[in-house]
Amino acid sequence: MANLKKVLAGSLSLCLAASMFTACGSTDSSSTSDKNGGSTSKAGDGTGINKDADRVNTAELHGVDSSEDSKKTLTIYCWNTEFKSRLDKYYPQGTSNELTYNELADGSKEIATINGVKLNWVQVENEGNAYQTKLDEALKGQQDSTEKVDMFLMEADYALKYANGDVALSIQDLGITDDDMSQMYQYTKDVATDTKTGELKGVSWQATPGLFLYNTKIAEDVLGTSDPEKVQEAVKDWDTFTATAQKMADKGYKMVSGFDDTYRCFSNNMSSPWVTDNKITVDPQIKAWADQTKEYTDKGYNNKTSLWDDAWAAGQKIDGGVFGYFFSTWGIPFTLLPNTVDEEIKADGSNAKEGNGGYGLWKACSGPQAYYWGGTWICGAIDSDNQDIVADIMKVMTCNKDVAKAITEGEQDYTNNKAAIKELIDGGYTNAFLGGQDHLALLTEAADKISLENKLSAYDQGCNEKFQGAMKDYFLGTVDSYEAALENFKKNITDLYGNLTCDF
Repeated sequence: MANLKKVLAGSLSLCLAASMFTACGSTDSSSTSDKNGGSTSKAGDGTGINKDADRVNTAELHGVDSSEDSKKTLTIYCWNTEFKSRLDKYYPQGTSNELTYNELADGSKEIATINGVKLNWVQVENEGNAYQTKLDEALKGQQDSTEKVDMFLMEADYALKYANGDVALSIQDLGITDDDMSQMYQYTKDVATDTKTGELKGVSWQATPGLFLYNTKIAEDVLGTSDPEKVQEAVKDWDTFTATAQKMADKGYKMVSGFDDTYRCFSNNMSSPWVTDNKITVDPQIKAWADQTKEYTDKGYNNKTSLWDDAWAAGQKIDGGVFGYFFSTWGIPFTLLPNTVDEEIKADGSNAKEGNGGYGLWKACSGPQAYYWGGTWICGAIDSDNQDIVADIMKVMTCNKDVAKAITEGEQDYTNNKAAIKELIDGGYTNAFLGGQDHLALLTEAADKISLENKLSAYDQGCNEKFQGAMKDYFLGTVDSYEAALENFKKNITDLYGNLTCDF
């Protein structure tokens, strides 16, 4: 067995050297669910092939032996503190492992050790792909290092880069079963499924369906109502949405803030991936976004802002003059809430009430198309020397119904557990920030409609960013036509990914 492990480790090192982090190959196959909630790989000829029969056990792929210090340290790569805060607060509710804590200055506690293994958080800010660059370096040297990465986080836009590579442990090799994951949304599994082997390589504690969040004061002024069902009628499809945008403009309001606001609604509803067989195509949904955004810019339906800039955020004030924003679950507490209040919400929640800026004055409706945006996936690193702890964290944080329910109640996450969400809805859940609305029911409707079959590629992040960047010049008139902007996109994307060609 020891010799076998050495052979497997050598093979893995060759794979890493040959293919790791060169955008990880094309996605000419897609993952689909089998009847048991597992996954099979769908080959390019459309024939479903289950490769379980000849797969290797990723948990047995070992390189250089770990140091004693590495064995006693759980090293986790991340880009912010979101998952750490969830782990510190909710993991203790679902684990039987022995924990010790450090007390923080604000009186809260963080997990110091799990079964005597100390936690080492490596946080790299996700600016200019700095996080991926640092993670790539660590994972590329994993087999030859005595200091091991145990766990890392990834986002949907680049998930296949890691799922299709040779750096993440298969969930089944960690002992997490289809039954454990039976309450997860299938699309959250598809995001992290290796399209070559059908193996699931990451799990998420959250699902991130999106809604249209609207300013109730503007709704009352223009539409004569702020009732979610009636507002939905005014934004139920894109033709109606555009007609309402003209009504908003007639009264001096902007329908959306900027160029990027509607993008995810279109990009999540593509009929084919950005890249197939190393060829880039522009899906009709992406072209439709560009056409719509140009029209909205020319007619004054938006403020010509870009995602995350100061002017974009300013529109979220209750008197900011922007009717609505498309946000998925995380966008409500992390972005809209802090941007709309006048006074930062206190730890005790005493000022979380109407009268504090726009608190309680926003509501949600489904909008013109179901979509999702973002999310974070937890991956175990191949050759981790603490796989038992990695598996327990994944199982507790993503499969435990009571933990999922607590996270939704405490953090406003829409957790990736259908049973937990249903219990909350049946129990009369309301969101005070949204004026007492039960938006979980709307999110559930949206989540049930999300399908990512044949829509993902390992190049999604670069394609999305470069296309939006090129089109911004078109919207602003810096280039005089869509075709000219498309040529700029073609140059920029092939400069970024030298192995790709453009099929347009």
